[in-house]
Amino acid sequence: MSSLDKAIAELNYRFRDHGVGYQYESGQIIKVDSQFIHSEVIKPALIMLSDRIYKGANEEFLEAHKQYREGNYKDCVNNCLKAFESCLKVICQKRGWNYNKKDTANRLIAIVFDKGLILPSMQSHFTALRSTLESGVPTIRNTQTGHGQGPEKISVPEYIAAYILHLTASNILLLAKADEEMK
Repeated sequence: MSSLDKAIAELNYRFRDHGVGYQYESGQIIKVDSQFIHSEVIKPALIMLSDRIYKGANEEFLEAHKQYREGNYKDCVNNCLKAFESCLKVICQKRGWNYNKKDTANRLIAIVFDKGLILPSMQSHFTALRSTLESGVPTIRNTQTGHGQGPEKISVPEYIAAYILHLTASNILLLAKADEEMK
């Protein structure tokens, strides 16, 4: 282990030991609301997104974390959707599946389902998953932050931003792992 890795491990240990709620990951200080979610979802998503092919999605996901940490929850949710859509576009491009650069998450989800990213024999089981993918991050982003707020200010509560951040990481992991396993 290099001296830099040791220093990072020591910093993260001290953060955890003192209950600070932050951890150094992927070149940023990341807010850690739940150690379990962080270790089982966020960290694996950050590791997967560090692959060059996911550069855009990685930047957007790290920006979502930054916005979350700074309390800019509307921007956090917006960047979560961007990261999710970028991941879908990477999979489509990698597989040679036609998509439009302006396709929304719902259209991109339809493409990966139609192309069998989720096994056809499992699609009836995953109908609820498809609904979750389509109505989770995209719908919350659209209803909370994606369009003009009108005469009254719309605010996104911290717990919604945290949920969307964790949901985005889970969605990205699921799709990227399915892509890795697809023949």
